[in-house]
Amino acid sequence: MKIGLVTDGLGHLSFDDLLASCKELGVEEIELGCGNWSAAPHVDIDAWLSNSNLIENIKEKLEENKIRISAFNCSGNPLYPGAKGEADREIVKKTFQLASIFDVKTVVMMSGLPGGGPNDEYPNWTTTSWPPETQEIINYQWNVAIPYWQETVKLAQKHGVEKIALEPHGCQLVYNVENFRKLKGLTDDTIGFNLDPSHLFWMGADPIEVIRELRNDIYHVHIKDVRIENKPAGLNTLLDTKHVLEFPNRSWNFAIPGYGHSKDFWKNFIVQLKMVGYDGVLSIEHEDYTMDPYKGIRKTTDLLKDIMI
Repeated sequence: MKIGLVTDGLGHLSFDDLLASCKELGVEEIELGCGNWSAAPHVDIDAWLSNSNLIENIKEKLEENKIRISAFNCSGNPLYPGAKGEADREIVKKTFQLASIFDVKTVVMMSGLPGGGPNDEYPNWTTTSWPPETQEIINYQWNVAIPYWQETVKLAQKHGVEKIALEPHGCQLVYNVENFRKLKGLTDDTIGFNLDPSHLFWMGADPIEVIRELRNDIYHVHIKDVRIENKPAGLNTLLDTKHVLEFPNRSWNFAIPGYGHSKDFWKNFIVQLKMVGYDGVLSIEHEDYTMDPYKGIRKTTDLLKDIMI
């Protein structure tokens, strides 16, 4: 396994300073955000696609620093109703083109979430089986999602993308193993799992059981933790709509590994990945708002170096 980084965590740095920091930290692979929910701090996708000299310059800098691109990330909601969904889908297409230019085989995405019906303006995340109309919503959403994903898989393959690593996440159609398997079964093996334990924690799943269940379907891994805040969680449940910067009052918060679940959990996490044959990147996604990003990433790389097999 290699230590990687979702570069949004150091989004305040220039590309050159980013590469220098990665060398200092011991980061060997980077995951670059291309747009949609990422501010794409290190990728101007239109400029990169239109300027071959710029591309060669970037490749040279990566080679000089011995850093590889593990994946491009265009997570957003390609199933969003209306113009916003069209804009997100356009970034997906451009990301596949960029992956082809850099010979990057993995693109990290989310499944997206449609509205609850043909006239809805906003996505609708349905998480219960009652009242009865919830089933109509879910059926409609899958009927929207299936043709999009079947065509998207074909487009990815056309550009040489071998793995679309879907990240199960709240307010997405695919947020658990069951829904992931359903979508994969309706497409093909291009679709895999981006394992981010933080979201699994707050939605009540067990990342260790997910690893053992999915095995070869794990295409990419994010390293990020969650800390459950006992009193607010006990009063308000883990379904928390407060902004992530309101961390003193939230039921759960993103954390760096060891500040949510113990070092022993993370040792077991690495062992379980090794047991199922995963030998890819461990891509640090820093979203712990209680500490300086560079220091948080440093603590995370130090922990990974200590526990990696």
